[in-house]
Amino acid sequence: MSTPRPAPSGAAAVEVRALRDALDAEHAAVYGYGVAGGRLTGAARAQARTALDAHRARRDTITRLIADRGATAPPAAPAYTVPFPVATPADATRLAVYLEDGVALHLGALVAAAGSPLRAEAAGWLREAAVWGVRWRGASTPFPGLPEEGGSGTATAGGRT
Repeated sequence: MSTPRPAPSGAAAVEVRALRDALDAEHAAVYGYGVAGGRLTGAARAQARTALDAHRARRDTITRLIADRGATAPPAAPAYTVPFPVATPADATRLAVYLEDGVALHLGALVAAAGSPLRAEAAGWLREAAVWGVRWRGASTPFPGLPEEGGSGTATAGGRT
């Protein structure tokens, strides 16, 4: 029998909290790409499938990182709130941008909270989310995951329902 490890405290607890938030964003992205993929066709649908696979892999990695720190990873919710109706390919593309911005927001917070070597890995994940955002948006943003000046607010990966 293994002895339970004590719960993380101090900087480790901050890192675990940021990992959990990033994990929740990844869970929401996996759910959201399932919604978006149903409205896309052709190359856009293939792109959504590739993004979905990337988010699943990152979700699994973050789950393992949380467990490695002696903490419990939050499970995915049964469903997540989609911020607007997704009835057309344009809506699905807008949802993909929204999801990537939400993931980028939480990965940026993870970069800020993490120590080495996790910080470097999280920065790479943030870069990947920014690239996906550019692919879907068709243009770059100065600070992925943060609202643009004059915007309506910070995008999130979606709330649990």
